[in-house]
Amino acid sequence: MITDADVERWLREDVGHHDVTNDVPGDTEGRLVAKEAGTVAGLAAAEAVFSYLNCEPALEIEPGDPVEPGDVVLTVDGPAREVLRGERVAVNVVGHASGIATKTAAAVAAARDVSDDVAIAGTRKTTPGLRGVEKRAVAAGGGDTHRLDLSHMVMVKDNHVAEMGLEGAISHFRDRASFATQLDVEVETVTDAPRAAECGADIVLLDNMSPAETERAVELVAETDGETLTEASGGVTVETVPDYAATGVDVVSMGSLTHSAPTLDLSFRTG
Repeated sequence: MITDADVERWLREDVGHHDVTNDVPGDTEGRLVAKEAGTVAGLAAAEAVFSYLNCEPALEIEPGDPVEPGDVVLTVDGPAREVLRGERVAVNVVGHASGIATKTAAAVAAARDVSDDVAIAGTRKTTPGLRGVEKRAVAAGGGDTHRLDLSHMVMVKDNHVAEMGLEGAISHFRDRASFATQLDVEVETVTDAPRAAECGADIVLLDNMSPAETERAVELVAETDGETLTEASGGVTVETVPDYAATGVDVVSMGSLTHSAPTLDLSFRTG
């Protein structure tokens, strides 16, 4: 949920302690308008901002819907002073989230050209304080949010393996995790992929492998344990998603969905 504390922090950053710019009398109507094509997200955050300011927002489309230039995304009625105070925060949050949703939708579409089964997932490479907004944006674009935080799944990464070895790290965390917690094990070589599956990984993450290496690793994991899922990650782009989707991997995770998505251009108009 978007909390009042979130909204207060966003507004405090933008408004400061003495707002003269937006000291406008009377009531007004405002509308958030798309200036380019894309997929919209972040609307719950914009609603929360205007509601906190005692305005009345109304969604004109739903999160995940496509937009074209000129489409009205949200309207709001209320005191002009408060509508204008919320304007920039709403534009920034919706633009940022919509950029993530748009990039995610492009990655999902690229994968679907090859496979209907592969999932496109985000990662924890999110902006501090905005993870909830960004993860919802990935979902709005048709992607999987992966783990929301460290408690949602145990990931055995390269640093764990360096400290304890592959088998030792898997055993260490398997003994400490709940029966309901999945274990995702990162490997960097094709030969380590079936080893991870044999040691009890629920998911084998194939890190920074080429599509050819990924395909071979997927085959070896399937031969070792047909129930183990495989995940490709590391430097995957929208352009290379089809190459990875064609390998038979179950999941393609992309940090770039959140850390490198361009903002969708929107504007706010009153009157």
